Amino acid sequence: METTTIESAEVKTAIVSLREKAPFIYGLTNYVAANLSANVLLALGAGPAIGSAPGWTGAFPAGAGAVWINGAALMSSVTPEALDEAAATAHQAGTPWVLDPVAIGAGATEYDAILGALLKHKPSIIRGNASEIAALAGGAGGSGVDSTLDSSEVIDIVKDLATRLDAVVAVSGEVDYLCDPSGRATSVTGGDSRMPQVTGTGCSLGALSAAYCAVVDPFTAARAAHAAFAAAGERAGARTIGTGSFAVAFLDELSTR
Repeated sequence: METTTIESAEVKTAIVSLREKAPFIYGLTNYVAANLSANVLLALGAGPAIGSAPGWTGAFPAGAGAVWINGAALMSSVTPEALDEAAATAHQAGTPWVLDPVAIGAGATEYDAILGALLKHKPSIIRGNASEIAALAGGAGGSGVDSTLDSSEVIDIVKDLATRLDAVVAVSGEVDYLCDPSGRATSVTGGDSRMPQVTGTGCSLGALSAAYCAVVDPFTAARAAHAAFAAAGERAGARTIGTGSFAVAFLDELSTR
């Protein structure tokens, strides 16, 4: 398996391209993660719009550079019908979109069914923690939004899902693993132990994956997003102490590199 870093040539090209093209990225996420997700996109050059105001889910995905859908949007005012319309519109328009099935498999069967139904609209990238990826494949889920598995335990599941769903599948953890439908796989290391203690980091990783999808192919997009996060987290962690200063430094590192 290859290794991807912020210094990988394809990653560097993607980062430059995102800043140059500044694409419009549309997202559905929850109120807890929306602020960080928007700030992450702005830090790297994309232009975000988040939410399901009347008409948005039927119009914005067709005109956006890419779309991301976080399942926890359902905890806000977003309806299952709005999620489905956004995914369907993106698919029909040929707009790449990212699915983050947060907390799938944690025991809420109705919620799981809503997220599972989105797969028919062919997401370009599916990203989550190890328990979410395992649950998406039919296994046991985690505890709420937290994983009870290590990312290394689901590498084979990641590869199988990528082929079966014809999508790039990415699992995040101490080491991130990514695979595309052809079987090409890579790992990404780095980050900081405080990243899971900042609300919305995983959700905003889905948003950034979508942003890169607007300028490069999905596998390169996922690699660039994960490498950018890992590098920014590592650099921010080296110069801060608490989680509050870390969160600010993390955005600074994303915006200044």
